[in-house]
Amino acid sequence: MTVRFAYKVLTATQWADFVRDGVFRGAPVDLTDGYIHLSTAEQLPETIDKHFKNQSGLMIAEVDLAALGDKVRWEESRGGALFPHIYAALPLLAVQSVRKAD
Repeated sequence: MTVRFAYKVLTATQWADFVRDGVFRGAPVDLTDGYIHLSTAEQLPETIDKHFKNQSGLMIAEVDLAALGDKVRWEESRGGALFPHIYAALPLLAVQSVRKAD
């Protein structure tokens, strides 16, 4: 895939811990699955609707996939679409920007 950026949805607490620690090892679902789930810009609205419905205070981190190199794998998931997964901890330095979810 030639997508440069992907997005990680985090709770406000997860984001605060990420900033404090300088690294994100994963949300509970990531730890269970063995990789950090990301979404492309096109996949992001459905991801938020499906997994974060009615949650407030969410943050969206824009992740530079190029900074992660071969730690990123594109794998089939929801509806057969390819999603970026990180098979490592996510360093804060790979986050290009962060914003509150609408």
